[in-house]
Amino acid sequence: MDYLKKTFRWFGPEFGVTLADIRQLGVEGIVAACQKVPLGEVWPVETIAALKSEIEAQGMEWSVVESVNIHTAIKYGLPERDLYIANYIQTLKNLAENGIYNVCYNFMQLIDWTRTDLDFVLPTGASVLRYSPISAAAFDLFILNRENAKGSYPEEAYTKAKAYFDGLSKEQKKKLEESILAGMPGSKKLIALEDFKANHAKVLKISKQQLQDNLSYFLNAIIPEAEKIGVRMAVHPDDPPFSVFGVPRIVSNYEEIKFLLECCPSPSNGLTFCSGSLGASANNDLVKIIDDFGDKIHFIHLRNVARSDDGSFYEADHLGGSVPMDKVMEAIIKQQHKRNENGNGIVRIPLRPDHGHVLLDDKKRQNEFYAGYSLIGRAIGLAQLSGLEKGVRLGLNI
Repeated sequence: MDYLKKTFRWFGPEFGVTLADIRQLGVEGIVAACQKVPLGEVWPVETIAALKSEIEAQGMEWSVVESVNIHTAIKYGLPERDLYIANYIQTLKNLAENGIYNVCYNFMQLIDWTRTDLDFVLPTGASVLRYSPISAAAFDLFILNRENAKGSYPEEAYTKAKAYFDGLSKEQKKKLEESILAGMPGSKKLIALEDFKANHAKVLKISKQQLQDNLSYFLNAIIPEAEKIGVRMAVHPDDPPFSVFGVPRIVSNYEEIKFLLECCPSPSNGLTFCSGSLGASANNDLVKIIDDFGDKIHFIHLRNVARSDDGSFYEADHLGGSVPMDKVMEAIIKQQHKRNENGNGIVRIPLRPDHGHVLLDDKKRQNEFYAGYSLIGRAIGLAQLSGLEKGVRLGLNI
């Protein structure tokens, strides 16, 4: 049985990593997007073809689109959402015309992920991404100044957040703000705080049920069209998988994944399994999610997180941390075996190492990378995961 298809995310040469660099790692495919097309507009066939040709010129394929981002009008259920849904469908058709059929997307509000420290230094000297609930609360309470935010925190958490914030220098407060406002992969431009505040105020008026209804509306509009052209849509889980700044989550656990897959049943309606996003909550049984929804997994992100009892986590070594990566890999390979036996789904599921430590020579060009997307750290992760996969296969004899 064939191995998982090894891929690597690429944002473009201006982010410190070239396609030639990636080619030396032995990967087959690139995970990329037409990032310069404005949000909500149709990706032109010519733009897609040009990026595909650029990738193929380096001997690799464009394996997965990550991401075709969703306009806020769709997420918030605004009257103009049908226009943006029509544009989205046309983009999918243009991708299929270029032979690209795997599309990762997310339905997260405000930003794509939230971290409070983009340069948390480990005892080894490598730096990683970290999330602290106290730091996040401090941002919410004293920088974002969310209305009635104090009432959403236990007294002890509020006291700790205030003491933490009061102890920060002006520069440290700015660093916290910038760390949170950097959560849009593929852009070096921080979200303006005032724009964040305005968007945040809108989101707070939308209930979790309404957000789920908006997701269902979107899926029931695009999935039938995607199925006709063979495009596989793969939703990425919310990161982190719990409410931040008072905003509800709708793709963060077993029941929410079940809802989105069942609201529009189709081979084209699937999941990006992200061990790091889901693994940031001890309540998520990652193996059960793979076992029960395995036939819907169209794309895989593997990374590890080290969780603490206080709700904080940092991005650990790919084979370290709190995620049982050996059990996760075993469950994925068993799912492959099942697909191989019944002919249902693609056996060579695309996989990429997600995020990586900043270490060695990458420290010299750290400012070039998008946070989490160093070259050497991800290369180490890919090597670790490849070795783990081979070892698990030998143990299973499949």
